[in-house]
Amino acid sequence: MLESVGSLAASPWIYAVVAVSVLLDVFVPILPSGVLVITAATAAAAGTASGADDVPDILALLLSAATASVLGDLVAYRVARRGGERLDRAIARSRRLTTAQERLGAALARGGGALVVLARFAPAGRSVVSLGAGAANRRVRDFLPWSVLAGITWAAYSVSLGYFGAHWLGTTWIATAVSVGALFGAGAGAAYLMRERSAGGR
Repeated sequence: MLESVGSLAASPWIYAVVAVSVLLDVFVPILPSGVLVITAATAAAAGTASGADDVPDILALLLSAATASVLGDLVAYRVARRGGERLDRAIARSRRLTTAQERLGAALARGGGALVVLARFAPAGRSVVSLGAGAANRRVRDFLPWSVLAGITWAAYSVSLGYFGAHWLGTTWIATAVSVGALFGAGAGAAYLMRERSAGGR
């Protein structure tokens, strides 16, 4: 994957690919958007180390990922807020989704916006929180600032992992693997904290 993204890094298309991946993974959480961001940042570090000019700009990469994250959150929020029988039926069929929606709705109602930031790191947490905020009819002005903070925090963390990991460990698959492991570790920690916060609201 590193080689493929490395070749793509020579083109401005890298920003579009990253943005589309990040935007869509709110609906398809299995998309490896975090892995892609880390790999692109690793490729940028490799280009910087070799003195190449045709590498992703780190700031542009960060802005692409963060902006797409916020846009994806807002689309999911709007879809859930408008509701619809199909969405309601899909949630009702899953006890896990129903329970999560109730707990997260209650947490957001108490002003627990930090939950939005935690959810951005947890596996599928972003999807559940964005849809939950919309389904609970939370005001967009209550949700959006936390979504922006979550997107910037997640993007900065992911880009930093790839970029600095490559500088410290070398631009090899080992550096990418360690960085991805750190991302998954943060996700596991965020999932645990989300469960604790949700359980505390019962």
